[in-house]
Amino acid sequence: MQFADRLNNVETSAIRELFKLLGKPGIISFAGGFPDSAMFDVDGIREASNQALAEEPGAALQYGATEGYNPLREQLAAFMGSKGAQAVAADNLIVTTGSQQALDLLGKTLISPGDKVIVEGPTFLATIQCFRLYGAELISAPVDGEGVQTDALEKLIAEHHPKFVYLIPTFGNPSGALLNLERRKKVLEMAARYQTLIVEDDPYGDLYFGEAPPPSLLALSAQVPGSRDLLVHCGSLSKVLSPGLRVGWLIAPAELLAKATMCKQFSDAHTSTFAQATAAQYLKAGRMPATLAKVRAVYAERAQAMGDALRKELGDAIEFVQPQGGLFVWARLTGARGQVADGNVLAKKAIEQGVAFVPGTPFFCAHPDHATLRLSFATADVDKIREGVARLGQAVRA
Repeated sequence: MQFADRLNNVETSAIRELFKLLGKPGIISFAGGFPDSAMFDVDGIREASNQALAEEPGAALQYGATEGYNPLREQLAAFMGSKGAQAVAADNLIVTTGSQQALDLLGKTLISPGDKVIVEGPTFLATIQCFRLYGAELISAPVDGEGVQTDALEKLIAEHHPKFVYLIPTFGNPSGALLNLERRKKVLEMAARYQTLIVEDDPYGDLYFGEAPPPSLLALSAQVPGSRDLLVHCGSLSKVLSPGLRVGWLIAPAELLAKATMCKQFSDAHTSTFAQATAAQYLKAGRMPATLAKVRAVYAERAQAMGDALRKELGDAIEFVQPQGGLFVWARLTGARGQVADGNVLAKKAIEQGVAFVPGTPFFCAHPDHATLRLSFATADVDKIREGVARLGQAVRA
């Protein structure tokens, strides 16, 4: 078959390929990037879906507007307002089939072949694949424990004049990094100064442990004149409520939102109205705060257990920043005392020891750091985390 040339720019996900190796009995997996299904508020979702069918069965089961089911758009605007983004109205957002579709719509509406796009190094693997599919030339901005390094980012913006900059400021995937308040303001100031569009992807911002993170770029944009019109915000209920609902949203300037709506119309007509009506009823019922409190407590305990176990079992063979939220520990092998220093090599050794993780290499669009790895603590309980990290220690020493 003669396939489209654009497919030459992408390859299948390294993570999907890794999952093919996980059929071994008794394996402990730190590879997945998904929430623990035991955390889902099944009773609350069941009640919400029943309510959706009781109140507006026709609307819940019928075709709907491409922009989204209006009661949900109103609930999402209120949800964003509760997190400091006070100026968001229902008309400022469209509902997407997960935030993944929001990224695809940005690719369709903004990227022409050869356009430059700055992303973090490392960044969300699906973003790299999605933007490359539309022909983007990706440029990597370095990240440390406090998020993207803004001095380096400014130099890259000034040099390359990108179509846009894509960031995950709050507990990024895979880095787990939290962009500090000072850097957030600098990013917004850069947007205004260089007239550069900033895309803020925020699927993990509600999963904080202890102190709440700084306000989102969207919420802070009110403090930086001229930045709001150069800001896109992608949100999702996948990590906090249920990935299966496939409910995300895109907040963007009106002109971009209109183009994205048009492209979504060609793609899927609209996100499932039944899923939207269920999510709207769930948010309306006020159950989200209690659900978030529960998942934060569980993930915080697991994150701490993983950090403690890594320090105990691997010692100076590994370095990482203890996550303050999200689902991941991003770590780097040091090669101390001649031990393994390549995440790809360690991944194979780890499978032999009965534990799995994702090597860090695929998360870089350029200049990959092969010593890195991503470990998810979300789906394993504390005992499994301790056992899995013990097996990882054996693999490092093997």
